[in-house]
Amino acid sequence: MIIEQRDHIHYGRFRCMASPCEVLLDTSDADEARPLLEMAELEAMRIEHKFSRYRDDNIVYQINNSGGTAVTIDEETLRLIEFADQCYQISDGLFDITSGVLRTLWNFNGSDQLPSQSEIDKILKYIGWDKVEWNQNQIILPAHMEIDFGGIGKEYAVDRVLGLLQQQTSLSMMVNFGGDCHANAPQSNGQPWVTGIENPRRSGQASDVIRLNHGALATSGDAYRFLEKDGLRYSHIINPNTGWPAANSPRSVTVAAATCIEAGILSTLAMLQGEDAEAFLDAQQVKYWCYR
Repeated sequence: MIIEQRDHIHYGRFRCMASPCEVLLDTSDADEARPLLEMAELEAMRIEHKFSRYRDDNIVYQINNSGGTAVTIDEETLRLIEFADQCYQISDGLFDITSGVLRTLWNFNGSDQLPSQSEIDKILKYIGWDKVEWNQNQIILPAHMEIDFGGIGKEYAVDRVLGLLQQQTSLSMMVNFGGDCHANAPQSNGQPWVTGIENPRRSGQASDVIRLNHGALATSGDAYRFLEKDGLRYSHIINPNTGWPAANSPRSVTVAAATCIEAGILSTLAMLQGEDAEAFLDAQQVKYWCYR
C-alpha cells in the first residue's frame, strides 16, 4: 500500500479486484490513519480471496466444482446469495449470477469475434438461478453450472470496508474501488468529497466531476471491455436470457444510491435495458449520469 497525506486527508492506495483502490481518511494524524488504511486493504483482499472465481481455494470454487452436491455456506456467503436472489427476482432474471459461464464464448478484447447462436444455445442450458437450490445452511448447484459474484463483489467490498472502518473511528471518509465509491459524511471542513466519471470516449478524462457528501456511486460501461463488428459495438454486460449483449446500450451509466451495491445493480440493469436505459433509471427515481 502507498500512503500519502495532502493537507488534512490521508490517502491509502493499493490494487485489488483488478482495480486501483483508494481509501481517503479525514485526518492529518499519520498514527491514526495508517492502521485504519491497512485494515481497509486487508478487508478488501479478504473479500477478493473469498469470492473470486479465479481462485481454487475458496467457497466459490467449492460450489462451482461440487457436481450437484450440497455445499455448506457461511453467513456472509448467504447474505450475498440472498442479495443476488433478490436482484434476480426484481429484474425478471436479467441479473443472474449463473450467467458467468458465457465468458467461455465472449472475449471482450476489442476484436470482432462473435460467437455463433448454436454455441450460445449450448451454454444457455447451464444458466438459470431458478435451477439452484439453497437455504440458510447450504447451496446445491447443478453440475456444469457456475456462480460468479463479479457483478456485485467490488461494490460489496466498498460498502463492507466503509462499514468496518466506521466501527473503528468517527472520521469522515470515502472508499473508492475502481470508480465505485461510498462516503459516510462530508469532510470536517464542510467540503464534499470529489470524484470524477471517466469519459467513455476519452480514456483517462472525466466527463463529470461529482461532489459527494454521503452515499455511493457505481458505474457500468464498455469503455474497456467490448467487441465491435460491422459498425455495431457489443457491451460486456450480457443478457442471461438471450446470451447476447443488449442492443443500443449506453457507453456508460453511473448511479447514485444509499449503498454501492445498490448503485451497482441499478447501473448494470440500466445497461441491460439497451435503448430504454434512461427510462428505466427515471422509473427508479435515482440520480444518474448516462453517456451514449
